[in-house]
Amino acid sequence: MKSLNCRYRRCNLGSAMNKSETVVVTGFGPFRQFLTNTSWEAAKGLKLIGLGENVDVHVRELPVSYLKTQKVIGELWHTLNPKFAVHLGLARGSSVVILEQTGKNTGYRDRDVCGYCPETRCCVEGGAQKLESVINMRAVSKHFRQAGMNVVYSRDAGRYLCDFAYYCSLYHGQGRAALIHIPTSGTLASADRLVPLLQALIQKILEQLEEHSKTGDPPFVSMRSTEVTEPAALLLCMNSLASLHLGNLLEISIKSLQQRRPSTVA
Repeated sequence: MKSLNCRYRRCNLGSAMNKSETVVVTGFGPFRQFLTNTSWEAAKGLKLIGLGENVDVHVRELPVSYLKTQKVIGELWHTLNPKFAVHLGLARGSSVVILEQTGKNTGYRDRDVCGYCPETRCCVEGGAQKLESVINMRAVSKHFRQAGMNVVYSRDAGRYLCDFAYYCSLYHGQGRAALIHIPTSGTLASADRLVPLLQALIQKILEQLEEHSKTGDPPFVSMRSTEVTEPAALLLCMNSLASLHLGNLLEISIKSLQQRRPSTVA
């Protein structure tokens, strides 16, 4: 494995962020057999080593509760107005770090630690079916894989508290959020290996975010994020073809009439 640019220490990200900005990092509290949740331990580790001189890291533990998590995330965005939010969650049985691109609004059926599940099975009533991060997670994961890191890309965050929290944050932060699933097995399950990698990942994410703001380019938008369904897209295509065909027929008819019209004599 190639060495990271930023090891377990405080790093300078001044070139990417010109003034002090707040970045929220959350981890989850205990649930099921995980009496000590590694995601929260990793969040505290990131607070300790930082994300750069100009980045104020604000960490918060999220309870494994739909109602409480929804409330906390709303408060974080409305009171702190962070530049970005990173949510850490566990991927049981995984030995790799997973970057999630999409948060889902509906389909939540598993109960939380309080035995509760939303009656509507959704995060935000009336919200879009899914929301995308402004960060191109596929590009970030590719960058680290090429450096020999165990980082993968995903579009399915699992529809439990991690996914729920992610959608709520994407909704309040207009896409300025990331969900990183961390492993529970393998070498990256240890804090001394995991936290430096998370530090480098988040810094890369912030660099991509800063590039968008400097160049004025629109943030990453996946083609899959559009709400047009396949039947609707097919109908639009057929309508376009029909309009084109009708226009061609009309043009041919006009030319035919012009050719048949007798010439006039002045």
